[in-house]
Amino acid sequence: MDIALRYPFWFGKNGLLSLIVIVSALGYFVDVYDLVLFSTVRIASLTDLNVAKDDIFSTGVFLLNCQMAGMLLGGLLWGIIGDKYGRLTILFGSILMYSLANLANAVASSVDQYAILRFIAGVGLAGELGGAVTLVSEVMDKSKRGYGTAIIAAIGMMGAVAAALVAKMVDWRAAYFIGGILGLFLLILRLKVVESGMFAEVRERESVKRGNLTMLIWPPKRLLRYVAGILIGVPTYFTIVIFMTFAPELTAALNATAPIAASDAVILLYVGLCFGGIGSGLITQKLRSRKKCLGLFITGMMLLSTVYLNSPDGMSWLWFASLTIGLGFFTGYFCVFVMLAAEQFGTNIRALTATSTSNFVRAASIPVAASYAFFKDADMPYENGAMIIGAACFAVGFIGLIFVHETFERDLDYIDD
Repeated sequence: MDIALRYPFWFGKNGLLSLIVIVSALGYFVDVYDLVLFSTVRIASLTDLNVAKDDIFSTGVFLLNCQMAGMLLGGLLWGIIGDKYGRLTILFGSILMYSLANLANAVASSVDQYAILRFIAGVGLAGELGGAVTLVSEVMDKSKRGYGTAIIAAIGMMGAVAAALVAKMVDWRAAYFIGGILGLFLLILRLKVVESGMFAEVRERESVKRGNLTMLIWPPKRLLRYVAGILIGVPTYFTIVIFMTFAPELTAALNATAPIAASDAVILLYVGLCFGGIGSGLITQKLRSRKKCLGLFITGMMLLSTVYLNSPDGMSWLWFASLTIGLGFFTGYFCVFVMLAAEQFGTNIRALTATSTSNFVRAASIPVAASYAFFKDADMPYENGAMIIGAACFAVGFIGLIFVHETFERDLDYIDD
């Protein structure tokens, strides 16, 4: 008997291990690999490009902001394309763009080239997760979308661990080259993925407006829901920027007993993120609620951040590792949050919502990093600056939860007008 017929829950056309889910998860793996790679090679690459030691921090912030600015633009661009021309258009176009940008990054010879290529890669990266979550949410049975999210998160988050390990084994140029090749290989695998049936039906209805940006800002109730969806995800990038990208500087300020490398923070945080991605997907199914699950994870993240930033003088490696993994676990709700955003709106603007929401959240790293740099320049202790930024991020996260709709098991076959 065909395995898909015998075990439809797992291997059926829309099962948890179907081609669409696995290819989406692998796409997120490559997405996270590239997204995190800069954090792991920041110091080595800028040193190789002859950036002065005293300028590495500020130059790193600038390049991170270039990448995130590209993602902000790309989130809108790919969302509009996905709703007008199809979910597969996002998955093919975005991965091709950031794969080629990675290959070019491998031969960058100046900070200016580095910045341009990080911006282009950011535009490409912007479409991956939102497009994948939109497609999976539309093809899977509404009763198991949370499980699909768990698989995407579990496989995808390991891309960061891969980036950190690769950065330890090869130089920064080879690490970017590997990322580009992985993306092109995945592009080939996607040739067998089929379009969302929901979208295909809507596309045939010529009177339906699709991918219309103005529909997200009018009427005001819809705009409020859209903005609230963005706010829920903001705390995740507080954790990623403060406790991962700038972990070497923060732990040094906390008098860690041994130097902490960015690659170590990446591995530990994303191991936690992997388990958190699985956990958030399973918990949202168990609680039968997206909002309760997200509230639980934001609360856990807030409590552990407070403990981390108030660590006693002389932070040990074990203490650092335990807190970083724990923070990663509670930060692992990202895929559930993106799915909640996708489920808030109709098929005709769902891709735009999912891709733009996820990337507006990622772009939150710009004010977070800029604020951190501002507090540093003002000679404020690293941990004190982080506490101020964290308080603001967690506050907006809880505010966002108030205004979104519960969407567990919502039927997504509808349009917004």
